[in-house]
Amino acid sequence: MGRTLFATALIAIFTMAGFGAPEAMSKKRGVKLQVKGSEYGKVLMNGGGKALYLFTKDKKGRSDCYGECAGAWPPFLTRGRPVAGRGVKAGRLGTFERDDGTRQVTYAGHPVYFYAHDSPGEILCQDVFEFGGRWLLLRGSGKAVR
Repeated sequence: MGRTLFATALIAIFTMAGFGAPEAMSKKRGVKLQVKGSEYGKVLMNGGGKALYLFTKDKKGRSDCYGECAGAWPPFLTRGRPVAGRGVKAGRLGTFERDDGTRQVTYAGHPVYFYAHDSPGEILCQDVFEFGGRWLLLRGSGKAVR
């Protein structure tokens, strides 16, 4: 129980610090996603230029990343409908409700996350195995960067 409360507090801190904070807040519009160039080619990022990752342990568009995992890999959350920026296909955007009631963004059916120690334009953990699965960047096509 203590770990869950700690992880929830960490997620709140990361969200307030901008790691998962919605950039465009209204009842209809949510966070923005875009495709930008990186050392791995063109990859999915949030509106502020932070890389977004998928987790291979996730199944059927649902997250398997909670607790300590969500502290290291904060989910990309939104309060409204995600917005397709440059290179993003609007039809591939979606959301689902996490166990704590927040809404996590999906792209091409994959829940998307940040790495807690990445900064805008910086990618530190591409193709890393942690928390029982592999963390991979996403292309605008919705395919993982391998």
